[in-house]
Amino acid sequence: MLTMMKGRVRYKRLSAELSADNGRKVGPRRSRVIVLHPYLKSVKNVNRTIGARLQEALGLAEAINLEVVASETIGLRRIKAGTYFGKGTVQRFHNIVEKQNVDLVSVDATLSPVQQRMLERAWDTKVIDRTGLILEIFGDRATSREGVLQVELAHLNYQRSRLVRTWTHLERQRGGFGFLGGPGETQIESDRRIISERITKIRNELETVTRTRELHRMARRRIPYPVVALVGYTNAGKSSLFNRLADANVFEKDLLFATLDPTMREVKLPSGRFVILADTVGFVSDLPTTLIAAFRATLDEVISADVIIHVRDVAHPDTAAQKSDVIQVMSELGLEFDDDTAFIELFNKIDLLSEEELTATMNIVSRNDKVVATSALTGSNLAGLLEKLDKLLSVDRRATKLSVPHKDGAALSWLYRNTEVLRRADHGEYTEIEVSISPDQLTRFEKMYVKR
Repeated sequence: MLTMMKGRVRYKRLSAELSADNGRKVGPRRSRVIVLHPYLKSVKNVNRTIGARLQEALGLAEAINLEVVASETIGLRRIKAGTYFGKGTVQRFHNIVEKQNVDLVSVDATLSPVQQRMLERAWDTKVIDRTGLILEIFGDRATSREGVLQVELAHLNYQRSRLVRTWTHLERQRGGFGFLGGPGETQIESDRRIISERITKIRNELETVTRTRELHRMARRRIPYPVVALVGYTNAGKSSLFNRLADANVFEKDLLFATLDPTMREVKLPSGRFVILADTVGFVSDLPTTLIAAFRATLDEVISADVIIHVRDVAHPDTAAQKSDVIQVMSELGLEFDDDTAFIELFNKIDLLSEEELTATMNIVSRNDKVVATSALTGSNLAGLLEKLDKLLSVDRRATKLSVPHKDGAALSWLYRNTEVLRRADHGEYTEIEVSISPDQLTRFEKMYVKR
């Protein structure tokens, strides 16, 4: 949430607001939340089950350590303009909120500012919608300077659109001598100006950070190692896979959005060549386009990657819908998956499949050379994944013989780290070496080590 303080805008964590709200002393205990997943009865979604959607909503709440005291799916004939839900539902949850001493109600949908305010009045407690909750999680997860700035920018844009909710009571004071629209309108304009100024400042800071990140990316290209990016739905097992392959220690607890900032490590392939493996933020369904900017730091690594590995939780009941969500977000970023894309689809969590499901999954794998089945948890078939990746990166490589002076150890080291060495013969003052190398790599090698 955002707080106005004498011409400044300050971000305030939801947990802090809950502690102080309505005089309640939450103290060390977890904030108590009711999670509601509303859906229109007239809209049929064949790819996504209502139960799975509720479970995802519960996962979002648990991701910021909220204590869920009640949860429910609510079928609606239509959405009410004022309170979203019908009178009966609003009254029923008013009683539950009061009885259960609830601090927060999370509505797994997009609420208008008016709907959010009216529900808060009806239930006498804080209400947060899906977008607001995801922003809270982002704020909790961001650690890099760029990540923190992107999250604050998303928060500011979100709150700017909801100022009318905060100042509705002042809007009714419109009047005076006609010089101004009234104290309410003046306050709204003032707050919008303050937020807009902060947004401009953050965007300027982000431009500086982005330029620095681009310099780092250019430096990596000069090394040069291919970049392999992991993408996938949140909680699909990307970080577990990353840790297995890179022997890293990335936070991999079973939480939605456990990873927000990009993480990179060097990984050696069976051929001996190295790649840079990039772990990225997980996607989620119904992500507002205004939030996609908060992914920018991590998704830029995807757009510029040499190979993309789409990690899927094939044991999840909504795995097909999750795949569609990931592809949709990637498409919005201008990245289309087609036959020319250097792409591997990874069926993860096969250890959770039944024998029948595993057989069906392996049949799919056997018919598609861009699909690999693994378990990041058990390590099953990770060698197969690395071999597939090695093969994909070797498509345009060809056997090439080079003569390198013995004294040029840096050139030999580069060849061993970036190519597959097929054979080597040491002679008087030089080494004759045959490597599997791509045209681009050969050009880089010649620029760095071949004297003109």
